[in-house]
Amino acid sequence: MNTHSVLALVAATFSAALAVAAACRGRRSLATWCFSAGMLSFALESLFGAMWLAPSIPERAAFWGGLTLVTKSFLPGIWLCFSLTYSRGGPRGFPVRSRFLVLAALLLPVGVSLLLREQLAPVFPQSESGEALWIGSHAPAKMLNGFLLVGTVLVLMNLERTFRSAVGTMRWRIKFIVLGLAIVFGARIYTLSQGLLFSGEVLLLTDVDTAALLIGCALMAVAFLRSGFGEIDVYPSHVVLRTSLTVLLVGAYLFIVGVLAQVVARTGESGTFQFQAFVVLLGFALLAVLSFSNRVRQSIGHFVSRHFKRPQYDFRQIWTRFTQCTSSVLDRPGLCAAAAKLISETFSILSVTIWLFDEQDRLTFAASTSRSERETTGALPNLAGLEPGLASVRMLSKPFDLEEAKGDFAESLRRISSSQFRTGGNRVCTPLWTGDRCIGVAVLADRVGGVPYTVEELDLLKCMGDQIAVGLLNLRLTEEVMRAKELEAFQAISAFFIHDLKNAASTLSLTLQNLPVHFDDPIFRQDALRGIGETANRINQLISRVGALRHLELKPVEADLNLLVADALEVLNAAPEINVVKELRLQPKLKVDCDQFRSVITNLLLNARDALGPRGEITIETRQRDSWAILSVADNGCGMSPAFVKASLFRPFQTTKKKGLGIGMFQSKMIVEAHRGKIQVESEPGAGTTFRVMLPLNGQAL
Repeated sequence: MNTHSVLALVAATFSAALAVAAACRGRRSLATWCFSAGMLSFALESLFGAMWLAPSIPERAAFWGGLTLVTKSFLPGIWLCFSLTYSRGGPRGFPVRSRFLVLAALLLPVGVSLLLREQLAPVFPQSESGEALWIGSHAPAKMLNGFLLVGTVLVLMNLERTFRSAVGTMRWRIKFIVLGLAIVFGARIYTLSQGLLFSGEVLLLTDVDTAALLIGCALMAVAFLRSGFGEIDVYPSHVVLRTSLTVLLVGAYLFIVGVLAQVVARTGESGTFQFQAFVVLLGFALLAVLSFSNRVRQSIGHFVSRHFKRPQYDFRQIWTRFTQCTSSVLDRPGLCAAAAKLISETFSILSVTIWLFDEQDRLTFAASTSRSERETTGALPNLAGLEPGLASVRMLSKPFDLEEAKGDFAESLRRISSSQFRTGGNRVCTPLWTGDRCIGVAVLADRVGGVPYTVEELDLLKCMGDQIAVGLLNLRLTEEVMRAKELEAFQAISAFFIHDLKNAASTLSLTLQNLPVHFDDPIFRQDALRGIGETANRINQLISRVGALRHLELKPVEADLNLLVADALEVLNAAPEINVVKELRLQPKLKVDCDQFRSVITNLLLNARDALGPRGEITIETRQRDSWAILSVADNGCGMSPAFVKASLFRPFQTTKKKGLGIGMFQSKMIVEAHRGKIQVESEPGAGTTFRVMLPLNGQAL
């Protein structure tokens, strides 16, 4: 067995050990099973690859080579499913939105490798040295390499999306898993691109994949020792995917490799091409690793600031980012999460936790970049004994060093906010003030490099805390306004029904007042019974149309407006002191909802009656003008002021009556406009009021 086979067997053993370790962990999820299946596939691929490289008989090499390629074809689908579920927030179920993508990544390579297996791995002739085997670049092999390359890029894109959406300690916890897989799949981008462009040496390409797998397994083993494959809740945004660094790096790498391939094709000097392409790949991998390091980015920032005399912070950029992060947030947990992430990225802090005071002046968890709410709640001490000390936090107004602060409040804050790194420096607490009250605190811990805070940073931190508090207060006020509007809508609906029931009760009251006086009159008794029956029917219809006030539904029929007026006038028959003048001259019939429009006429008549004084008179008229039917109700009562007519007459809950609800005219206007009509008013204080309802005739009706 040669050195290449031994290296492949070691990589297979390492991968299988990681697969078993992940499968045996306490809490399992879909991501855990995908990881175990993926590492087991890596192990089988390396094992079959070792058998492929060991024999000197071409037929045996062809058998193990085909088996290796079939095993490799399972990798994109398995690892794409893992990248879509690992550390993703929300349900741990299968990613339903991406199910077709996962199926395609699994079925296409597997189908090609199974159907065209003989063409993928033909009998390879040995080289003259007897130490190397060659792969012919046939069309099926290029097709399989293309599918595998696309699947590899998709896996890296989703892993990058998860990593870039994490922040602070959460990023630290998943960093080595992502870096390990990035090295493994980054090397495969190199080997797959070589397989697409050239007939490469199997030993060289296999050694690259094997070495990358060993390095990746070492990094993933470090991740297991640190966090035991612990998952966290990360919620990637579409913006991260649109600005994918993976796409840029892979695209640039493939472009450079393509240029080198053209140079080789024109010059015929292919001896150093693979070495040049591999150096380019290593350069891009190193750039990606450095971009993931918080310390490297912090050092670069300090170098630029020190040598180019740049201000420590670009405040315009910070406030632009703050506005962009919080402008689309509609709830308090979302705002707190966005604010914690912004503070973490601005000051290079791994652990930022925001606590808010509830209605009982108790601190409650709001958001954190280092722990989920479940982890924080489980690790907290008993808050009941800490509440007296925490309440005194409201007296603080500026950011302060939590390690050096004295008092019960400082001890309480230290107990609920623990650091995860010994070299993270002192913790800092920032009160969230708005107006004259403190609504919460933000605790900062685990700063990269343990760099102490400058005066400028503390001032910026206070300003950010004040802005966060203002945003939280605005959201709280918005919630209160929404609840008030819901209550107002409920009251409005109730008032509509009360108003109509009040009109019906008024009709019954007038009838009952005159019943003892005219009880002996048979005609009066007959009219009274008929009026009571119609009022009862109207009340029943009112109850059956409970939903009509939310969405007014009309049931128009052809009706005589004069008859509707006559029915409505019965409410005034029991008031002999009022003089009623009728001028009913309208001939054409209209299409109206009789019940709804009768309530409009009744409301106008009752309003006119309430506005009258001694020797009052009501004139009701129907006539035709052009293509409109006009109903006029006029009285010589007290009238209304122009200001009230203009600003309040048709608004709900606005009335001039001592016992009125201010609903009648608003409801009447709504019914008239639902009939495609309009209502006009002329009024003068002390001279009376005229309401004019205009409805389209049948040719223009509903």
